[in-house]
Amino acid sequence: MHVEKVRTLEGRKWHKDRKCWSFPDSDGTLERILKVFEDEEIHIDPSLQTQLPHPVIARSRATKQSFHNFEDLRRELVSRKYSYKTVKGYIYYNRDFLNFTDKKPSDISDNDIKDYLLYLAEEKESATSTLNQAINALKFYYGTMLKRKFVYEVKRPRKDKKLPVVLSKEEVAKIINSVDNLKHKAILMLVYSAGLRVGEVVRLKPEDVDSKRMLVFIKGAKGRKDRYSLLSESTLKTLREYWREYKPVKWLFPGPNRERYITIRTAQRVFEMACNRAGIRKDVTIHSLRHSFATHLLENGIDLRYIQELLGHKSSKTTEIYTHVSTKSIGKIKSPLDTLNLKEGGDK
Repeated sequence: MHVEKVRTLEGRKWHKDRKCWSFPDSDGTLERILKVFEDEEIHIDPSLQTQLPHPVIARSRATKQSFHNFEDLRRELVSRKYSYKTVKGYIYYNRDFLNFTDKKPSDISDNDIKDYLLYLAEEKESATSTLNQAINALKFYYGTMLKRKFVYEVKRPRKDKKLPVVLSKEEVAKIINSVDNLKHKAILMLVYSAGLRVGEVVRLKPEDVDSKRMLVFIKGAKGRKDRYSLLSESTLKTLREYWREYKPVKWLFPGPNRERYITIRTAQRVFEMACNRAGIRKDVTIHSLRHSFATHLLENGIDLRYIQELLGHKSSKTTEIYTHVSTKSIGKIKSPLDTLNLKEGGDK
């Protein structure tokens, strides 16, 4: 009976290995699921009450630990003023860990955690940042809350030394020019011109745009810090056109339900489609616009300390990574090959 109901939903996908259904992360998905199961008693994860940042998972009864909702963990994190994203991530990794071990929290051992981290690293090929978030999530629940000491013996993986992928100014222009939708264009222009994170741009409110001071106010950003960034003239012009047409009230970029802002995934898809239309073949995400903003400022001679402030970086070392991708100094160096006296053309 339940399977028949699930099959009425578009975009459904059955995961045999995890014994669960997944649904697309798009506006209205949760509402459609609730409508189909309105006559059933179901549990809704607290993190899904306000928005759908990741695919909704409806696990079958065959997964023994799937109904452990970690309400105690959620309450503790919220009371300590952890961000919504952190709360969601900590609950996700703790739930995924229990499903991996098929044990109760009271039965977890040191080896279970090590096996799970090995699974994330080898089988799922997770990045170092993902592994560190999983470790933080498990340490908080089993160490801070359950007072288990063994989790502190888990060693953190070496940090990946990857450089950000940066778009040229010409490529940024091609991406923005490929967008006809006024709302979508305004989003991409704000991300690039102010160096915003995608989670910051979707949560902007109309009053956060200060046209008199030509600043954008970012409230409660990463680390619960407020900051200001730049508002460009061309972005302001586009925003004014957007305001006249869409007349946003609560959120600058509302979703289909105007009481909620558009999802992060929607903004990501906007960028992906723009890249396809612009013929960009680099391995980039919408976050690459933020990287490009910082790199282009550095190449224009802006002091690294100001760039750090605009990006909201806690440490200057984080901002210094852009010195490794900037062509400001490297571009002036002549390759030794160009100093050689080479014959032109090949063998005849």
